[in-house]
Amino acid sequence: MAQSQIAFDFDDLGPAKEVKPPKPKKVVVVAPVAVPAVALPLVKKKAKSTQGRKSIKEAAAGVALVNVPPDEELFQKMYYSIGDVAAMFKLKPSLIRLWENEFDALKPKKNRKGDRHFRPEDVKTLQLIFHLLREKKYTMEGAKDFIKNNSRSAEKFAMVEELKKIKAFLHELKASL
Repeated sequence: MAQSQIAFDFDDLGPAKEVKPPKPKKVVVVAPVAVPAVALPLVKKKAKSTQGRKSIKEAAAGVALVNVPPDEELFQKMYYSIGDVAAMFKLKPSLIRLWENEFDALKPKKNRKGDRHFRPEDVKTLQLIFHLLREKKYTMEGAKDFIKNNSRSAEKFAMVEELKKIKAFLHELKASL
């Protein structure tokens, strides 16, 4: 193959500018000066938020993710405010409102003002939703399908929770021996 060369004519671009060499810089020698010690303010790190997802280490260490009272205490009240429910699950109320909109199984009562009042059954449903989304790492769609397709999923979840309590009691008993 024969290679061809392309020739460029730069004369059409105008007159060439003259390039001037840079001026030499002056070097100034400064004698060391004693600087008085000034106490600088310490910058504090922002405290880590206690809400949101827990780290895998915290979850594995058994840090309680949910503080839902036992059924005997839970069913003593007829309704719980959204603030009380958010405190039980250590979540922000906005996330609970999102879950309410996304999951058909969750229907808290609303008064004329629009305040949400969760029945104990709603708290149990929220506990199942929390378990699926945060502990089992289901997606929102996966959790919806799970609840829709498994009509007895709440009962199964309740049994699993009771078995976990029994297991914890047996571990406690074993440690005391």
